[in-house]
Amino acid sequence: MSSSPTVGDAKRLAEQGAAHAAPWIEILARVGYVSKGLVYLTVGVLSLLQAAHRPGGETTDQRGALHSLAQLPLGRELLILLGVGLAGYALWQVVRTLLDPEQLGLGAKALAKRVGYLLSAVAYASLALAAAFHQGGSASQGSGNQSAQDWTARLLQAPGGQLLVGLVGAVLIGVALRQLYVAYTSKFMQYIQLTDLGAKHRTLMRRVGQLGIAARGVVAALIGFFFVQAAWQADPSRAGGLQQALRTFAQAPYGRALLALAALGLAAYGLYCWVQAAYRRIHIRN
Repeated sequence: MSSSPTVGDAKRLAEQGAAHAAPWIEILARVGYVSKGLVYLTVGVLSLLQAAHRPGGETTDQRGALHSLAQLPLGRELLILLGVGLAGYALWQVVRTLLDPEQLGLGAKALAKRVGYLLSAVAYASLALAAAFHQGGSASQGSGNQSAQDWTARLLQAPGGQLLVGLVGAVLIGVALRQLYVAYTSKFMQYIQLTDLGAKHRTLMRRVGQLGIAARGVVAALIGFFFVQAAWQADPSRAGGLQQALRTFAQAPYGRALLALAALGLAAYGLYCWVQAAYRRIHIRN
């Protein structure tokens, strides 16, 4: 009498399948980092142009970046390639969630990271579809902000909705603090293999990573504050995403300087994604 499949059996089958597909997963992951980097670099450059009052500048988010890239020569073809790359990045995040190739384990901190990978997979899968079907929005359309406000409004209508929205904000602020810590300690360098580069190049890449990750942390903290504020006032219009965060910088005292710093940081994060594309350790087997 045969026994029914167990969770362990399913995990082993998944690991075996991933091991056979490992070369393709690694290629897709690296192309994914390139695509992700281009999106963040575009957001940073557009915001920097806005801070400098140059033509073409705008404060936008990832979907707005897709819209701007679509306006380039062969923009449609570029978006299709980006869609493939972003889907590859989403797949890599799923692999990190389910198979734990980085051997994080099952502790509380590790599980929190793996849940974060899963949420990232969902977000980038959505962005991949937006790129493939050219559903990016311009800055004036406020696509990211509107989406955040729409689902915040639905969440506020649920039982305990204010608490849930506040929890989302608190989690984002916690993630932001973690990113600032990682940037300060350069812990991200443990995943980067730079054995073939000199000390000057290693230092430069570390500084780029620190600037980029710190900028993402500051932006995430501000977005988290938006959600806490939306929960406190039970007002979904207070919620916002990356675009709203950049606009907040622009409207603050010394706004042009703050926006320029944030833009440089996001552009640096895009460059750091390219560093990961070339040098990140990507191992599918445990």
